[in-house]
Amino acid sequence: MNGTLNKVILIGNVGDDIKVHQFDENNKIGRLPLATSESYTSRETGERVTQTEWHNLVVRNKLVDIFEKYVKKGDKLYVEGKLKTRKWQDQNGQDRYTTEITVNEFTFLTPKSSSDQASSTSESNYDSGQSSSSPAVSDTEDEDALPF
Repeated sequence: MNGTLNKVILIGNVGDDIKVHQFDENNKIGRLPLATSESYTSRETGERVTQTEWHNLVVRNKLVDIFEKYVKKGDKLYVEGKLKTRKWQDQNGQDRYTTEITVNEFTFLTPKSSSDQASSTSESNYDSGQSSSSPAVSDTEDEDALPF
């Protein structure tokens, strides 16, 4: 294979509301945790064991607005993005590394009540760049208007 692929697909539950940092009038970034869980039966004890992994999601610009308005702690999301590792320094000057998922597309899997979204269906996903019966939200620069 000549090329490479950096793609992540997750289905999980949002662990906290989004934390937003505004750089200037047009650029902002949002961070939030997403939990994925696996369950299995232990061979030794026969008990049901659940393991939870936490993932750091990063959204930018227009997706930040959507996440701020509609995504809350506990919501279930389908997320597509790419892995990115960034280097930073802690208080002691030690180099630290954080691996994050930069989200470029997502779908709401938690049904929203009509009071939360007056013009949506109970299971929704959005993308103004696609025209299908259930488009997904994506982070493309040519998006001018939200479809809801």
